[in-house]
Amino acid sequence: MFKRKATDKLKWWKENYGGKYAVLLQGARRVGKSTIAENFAKENYKSYIMIDFSNISSELNEVFDDISNLAIFFLKLQALTSTELYERNSVIIFDEIQLAPKVRQAIKHLVKDGRYDYIETGSLISIKKNVKNILIPSEEIKIDIYPMDYEEFNWACNKDYSIYEKVYSSKKAVGSSTNRILMRDFRTYMAVGGMPQAVEAYINKKSFREIDLIKKEIINLYKDDFRKIDPSGRISAIFESIPSQLALQKNRFFISKATNSRKRVKDEEFLADLIDSKTVLLCRNVKDPSIALNLTTDFDTYKLYFADIGLFITQIFNSKSLVDENIYLKLLGDKLEANLGYIYENAVAQIINSYGRELLYHTWKNENQTHPYEIDFLIDNQSKLIPIEVKSSEVNNHKSINEFSKKYSSRISRRVLFSQSDISHDEMLELKPLYLLPQFLKELEN
Repeated sequence: MFKRKATDKLKWWKENYGGKYAVLLQGARRVGKSTIAENFAKENYKSYIMIDFSNISSELNEVFDDISNLAIFFLKLQALTSTELYERNSVIIFDEIQLAPKVRQAIKHLVKDGRYDYIETGSLISIKKNVKNILIPSEEIKIDIYPMDYEEFNWACNKDYSIYEKVYSSKKAVGSSTNRILMRDFRTYMAVGGMPQAVEAYINKKSFREIDLIKKEIINLYKDDFRKIDPSGRISAIFESIPSQLALQKNRFFISKATNSRKRVKDEEFLADLIDSKTVLLCRNVKDPSIALNLTTDFDTYKLYFADIGLFITQIFNSKSLVDENIYLKLLGDKLEANLGYIYENAVAQIINSYGRELLYHTWKNENQTHPYEIDFLIDNQSKLIPIEVKSSEVNNHKSINEFSKKYSSRISRRVLFSQSDISHDEMLELKPLYLLPQFLKELEN
């Protein structure tokens, strides 16, 4: 079992809201929701019952037809699962709850009864599609489950993550040799990604070809899910188009380019479904950068990123049925010929999102060129803004962040450029290696 940060959130829920609210673990398929729930139950309760609604017997399913008499209901549940429940020391897990909307509706009554705790897991896109005719329980706390972040990846690999804390707090360059090693470790995370199955394969020393096949299977699973709610294939087309549109370095995503047809009214609903699936991340354009960033976001101008950098890498090279191992070796050695700065941009988007921050960017007209200025990400911090630029190389070229700093100098507290280069400064601009982004975000939290 991998150590996951969501476990701490579940402990917080149990200590503060157990018996008063159920908890729903929501996220994309294969991010580890069920495993997190079951391991938490094993470690924190005297007993538990886990009911997987994607693989449930008809006899057990019939138990949920009538919960009017909860005493009888619990007796049947214990008998059919051969598990004894203990008041205030047992939890019932409803796995894949989106497949049992009436059971989710019953959460209200189960929580009110107060005898046991309840954990639900589900994919948000399917949950929304299956709750149109039921009463959504208000007695429910939601916890988003993301792919494993870089810290969790290091835990899984039994690596000492404290080195990054020490490097960040020192505020000094680590030297080219150490920086090269730490960046290679970060690129390894990018290549593998944070999907638990892929991470497990990497730890078990599987080849990158085998890891890539696991990631392709997950991508195909997502596409199958998209086709269930959109047989036309437009959601899948939007999903598949993300890497190519980021590669073009345009300042927005175009649905029409993804579908090779005019934008339709239904496309906005498809986009919402895709975002709800938690497989992609939405980054909105801010018209007027101020501390109230959400007040000036442009809902028609946005970028899309993959929620997992490993899946993003696989999708980029998805033109081949089997990816050459050398492609991954070149990525790890930073020797890919193409300008793949947008890969690092996607990695940064994933990390920022994993710390619970909304993804926002800003563009404005460049009077001297046809290509506009652009700040890759904007973060608010204590009534001030922090513009963030992402580079794979060429750290000396940062015209956009310089111009932004001049234009909005009174609104800015810091300005940061993340790249593969060692720690340094360029006047007021902080230059930091990409592997220190988590520490930077932690510092802002504190």
